[in-house]
Amino acid sequence: MKILRRFCLWAGISFLGLLLAVVPSLARADYSWNFPRPVTPIARDTLEIHNHFMIVITVLFLVVFGIMVYSMLKHRKSVGHQPARFTGPTGTVQWLWALVPFAILLFIDYILMGIPAYHAVLDMEDTRTKADMVLKVTGMQWKWQYEYPESGIKYLSTTSTPRDQITNKEAKGEHYLLEVDNPVVLPVGKKVRVLLTSTDVIHTWWVPQFGVKRDAIPGFLRETWLKIEEPGIYRGQCAELCGKDHGFMPVVVHAVPENEYLAWVDQKKTQLAAAAAGSDKTWSKDELLAAGKDIYAKQCAACHQPEGQGLAPVFPALAGSKIVTGPLLSAEGKLLKDSHVDRVLNGKEGTAMQAFKNTLTDAELAAVITFERNSFGNKKGDLIQPAQIKSLR
Repeated sequence: MKILRRFCLWAGISFLGLLLAVVPSLARADYSWNFPRPVTPIARDTLEIHNHFMIVITVLFLVVFGIMVYSMLKHRKSVGHQPARFTGPTGTVQWLWALVPFAILLFIDYILMGIPAYHAVLDMEDTRTKADMVLKVTGMQWKWQYEYPESGIKYLSTTSTPRDQITNKEAKGEHYLLEVDNPVVLPVGKKVRVLLTSTDVIHTWWVPQFGVKRDAIPGFLRETWLKIEEPGIYRGQCAELCGKDHGFMPVVVHAVPENEYLAWVDQKKTQLAAAAAGSDKTWSKDELLAAGKDIYAKQCAACHQPEGQGLAPVFPALAGSKIVTGPLLSAEGKLLKDSHVDRVLNGKEGTAMQAFKNTLTDAELAAVITFERNSFGNKKGDLIQPAQIKSLR
């Protein structure tokens, strides 16, 4: 009877666990019992192997659980069954009962499940064979930098979810925290070799429908690949706890036909050329302030806050900062060490302040520096031109 009571207690606990698992559907939550629809060979193989393994382990569970329940009921004390007195296999039948299940498990582990898994891993790691193009992904707090080496294209991608949605001042959008200003654009049907690294801490580039989830580690160049089979917009995010704004680092990929991709490449090159030409233009203060406000919101507000108040002690305030309100350049127009310009261009080693000289254009750097010196109560009244930034690189 004690065994039956324990069994009933176990069954009750299992039913309660199942009920708790179903509760989200009662609350109309977005609940899925399977992987998202795969659109790459890696994702499709992963799903097939997963389903195959689930069938195998479900059969194992039912068989073992059935034997266990049968044994508890058939050999319980209340029907007069006497406990066996042995410490290990002593006869041929007992040795078979011990060794045959062991051999079956070895077959399942190394043959039935191991061989498909082995081939899948080999395929996942084969990044170079028949690769059509390269995409370099650099993670940084809290945005992604994408580079197309063959095309000479490089740009930043940051979340475009409005700050008012994040602070609950307005309703959440359809793609809340899964939308960016500059998505990745890739051609359908082409094998893309993806190189990943980071400038600060470990990030993870993850798009569920691609079956790709690879860490970007500072000082290392890691690889994966993907071959998107269907046009569409695919969303993911950083899957590593990379710091304060970890949840604001989405990944968005636009998969398009090859002719649309080539047209995008030409358009992007034109945009980058126009941005580079901005270095030789003389900007008015109002132009710099307007551009700087937008750049600050995308690149700086996450750490230093929208109003420049910072988050002490990690992220210092810009409002009233001695660095921001200090000298702009030396009397000879040279870079001053630990000045405002130096800090934005080169960052500060050992802190969360990253160097922006390799990620922002001359015009963007000049604009954000001018904006910070004339905002948040800082009234320096000065400005710096993109041409000056260009000469300081």
